[in-house]
Amino acid sequence: MGGEAGEPVAEGFGPLLVALRTRAGMSQERLSHAAGVSVRALGDLERGRSRGPQRRTVEALVAALGLDAAGARELERAASLGRPRTRTRSHVGPATAVAGGRSAAADGHGCGPGAQSCPVPVVPHALALPRDLSDFTARGPALARLLELADELDPAHPPVAVICGQPGLGKTAFAVHAAHQMASRFPDGQFAVDLRGMDPSPASARDALARLLRALGVADDAVPAGTDERSGLLRSVLHERRVLLLLDNAADEEQVRPLLPAHGPSLTLVTSRHSLAGLEAVHRTELGLLRREEAVDLVTRIVGPERVRRESQAARDLVELCGHLPLAVRIAGQRLAARPGESIAKLVGQLSALEGRLDTLRAGSLQVRAAFAVSYRQLSPPARLVFRRASLAARPDFGPETVALLADVSPRQAARCVQDLSDAGLLQPHPGAERYRFHDLLALFAGEQLAEEDDPARITAALDRADRWTLRRASAAALLFDVADRPGAPCTDPDPATAPTGREAAHAWLEAERAQWLAALGRAQAAGRHREVVDVAEAMHWFSDRTLHWELWAEVFQRGVDSARALGSRRDEAIQLNYLAWSYNKCLHDHASALATAEAALAVAREIGDRLQTGWALNYAAEALHRFDRFEESIARLREAAEQLRDRSDTLSRLAELTTLNTLGRQLRQVGRVDEALLTHRRSEVLCGAGALGEFPDLIGLYLASCRQHIGNDLAALGHWEEAEAPLRFAVARFEAARMPAWCEPARLDLGRVVRRLGRHREAREVLTVAREALARLNHPRHSEAAAELRGLDGPGHRVTFR
Repeated sequence: MGGEAGEPVAEGFGPLLVALRTRAGMSQERLSHAAGVSVRALGDLERGRSRGPQRRTVEALVAALGLDAAGARELERAASLGRPRTRTRSHVGPATAVAGGRSAAADGHGCGPGAQSCPVPVVPHALALPRDLSDFTARGPALARLLELADELDPAHPPVAVICGQPGLGKTAFAVHAAHQMASRFPDGQFAVDLRGMDPSPASARDALARLLRALGVADDAVPAGTDERSGLLRSVLHERRVLLLLDNAADEEQVRPLLPAHGPSLTLVTSRHSLAGLEAVHRTELGLLRREEAVDLVTRIVGPERVRRESQAARDLVELCGHLPLAVRIAGQRLAARPGESIAKLVGQLSALEGRLDTLRAGSLQVRAAFAVSYRQLSPPARLVFRRASLAARPDFGPETVALLADVSPRQAARCVQDLSDAGLLQPHPGAERYRFHDLLALFAGEQLAEEDDPARITAALDRADRWTLRRASAAALLFDVADRPGAPCTDPDPATAPTGREAAHAWLEAERAQWLAALGRAQAAGRHREVVDVAEAMHWFSDRTLHWELWAEVFQRGVDSARALGSRRDEAIQLNYLAWSYNKCLHDHASALATAEAALAVAREIGDRLQTGWALNYAAEALHRFDRFEESIARLREAAEQLRDRSDTLSRLAELTTLNTLGRQLRQVGRVDEALLTHRRSEVLCGAGALGEFPDLIGLYLASCRQHIGNDLAALGHWEEAEAPLRFAVARFEAARMPAWCEPARLDLGRVVRRLGRHREAREVLTVAREALARLNHPRHSEAAAELRGLDGPGHRVTFR
């Protein structure tokens, strides 16, 4: 079976393959399709032009021909005799067999146009696939999508898959693992090229093309000089080959484009820390963090199941401290594997210290900090500044507006920089909104760079500038919900051109930026700006009524109380104490704290002779007493509050009286005095229409909605089901239109109960299901009532009580 490489021979692998194919009754086309080997390459094998195909090609042919073990051994022996003897496997390492690089001649392609033969080349070790990790974990759905892409490959449009994401997600490990999984589908070779995208001088497309062409069998003197010519030759060489290319660590689109096949049964995987958004018609795989159980599984595979089983909680704590980042989890696992006597809990203790976490996350040459630093060094100076200053923003997320203030750059420049940081994987964009967040470990790294590179005085000035601006905008936005002029000077927005217009936009801004303005409020108090703190808390009062589900109101109003006391203002102290008691009752459902705070507010209000604040303090104390089943005391407090407020004609006193009467009626109903309750609520309804609040139609509409919700429940408690429905529907519609879910959903629950009693069970189920799900999202204590009502629809009827 002699002969020079590329010369036809009369015996050997080719004649054996022809005989086996004929015996199986298969045409070249059928065998080509079954084995995944091109018709042209198969013909060259049978003619003897290619005498020693790679082992994976032989395995594919054995499977397609249905050979038994003896036939498989015979075919492999014939192939091995024809393989070149220019190297041994020990020269190349374990990845060489997977890389499967083959000469152009062996695959039926010469070294250049018109060439008849050329030497069989050795695939450079640098282009062999790296070693697959035996402990690779997770990424099942992403891998399945790539396998599907390979199985449905269209040679007219060879697919390109871009694998991107932040540093440390394991993009290269995933791509290598996927390439090994798909290797049998690409018997003409698998090649990996490190494009060094994070190096100071990334590999040029021209140099990468030369390396690929040589690996594919093109002789040095046949490689063209120009990038375009090399790109064209690559596309020609790959025209009919089933080849997998892994282009790892790409810098940008311009580096990658010349390396992409234009036609043929090939698949290209590209990894990059950048999104490479400019690449057209590619399939994108954006890796995310591991789930907790996946991260624990990775630790288990590294250190062994018994060790994790002994310290299961510590293992869960460990991956939480690693932020579920694969690189960090792997480093932690390998540290433990190198120290078999060290407990997981000890490493957890070391990682718990924020200032030393990045120092701890290193194992040999693997370092989380180093992975981040590579990306940081690639940034432009403005982007590095924005990255550092963004670490000053409150968590969990922030917008370009906040970053612009902290970095003292224009909003437009800040928006460009955060987009660059997102493209580089250093910030995580929030889907559907122009907001960004740090991974926990990246935030630590950004903070380190801030401390190293920024002057402390500049950092302080940046925070002060951002805080003052943010609190002014927050106050101006909240005051759009106010019902009357508040004490003190009016608050104007710091930038009227970009200020929220209207309540809906103001609500959206206050919700999106609540972490920022809450943190700014805390820093303002720490800096001694107590008048500013009290004014912000006062501005938030009416807006807080629309967002009862925000637990932060207790913090806001506690700061208001503390700053009022620092100012020595007893009136402000009484007001803020009442707001705080309200938040304990309505937001935290901490009625013991509510009662103690309301009593403190009552003492201050009586001391200074403020009847309005006295009425509110009695009201909030009554609500807390009712929760402790001290019903008569509660009702007595409410009657006293109503008397305090009865003869006052100012708007705020009228609103306080309406609130008190609604609460009094509700408590009367709950102790069985339903007729008294209905009379009390009818009195509230009259007050709503008396004209005292005519200048605030939106607000009076909400008070009227609350009143009618109570009237509907009173009528339902009396068994007047049909009469109860209309006022409850009114309440739901008004609260819904005002975007007040904490008010709307309890009213919807009450309506669902009435509809159920009216026998409209399908409608009742729909209404109660919406209420149950919404109340659960709000963490509202009444969500269990909605669930019980739904269960009641499926079982025997039970007594319904109306709150």
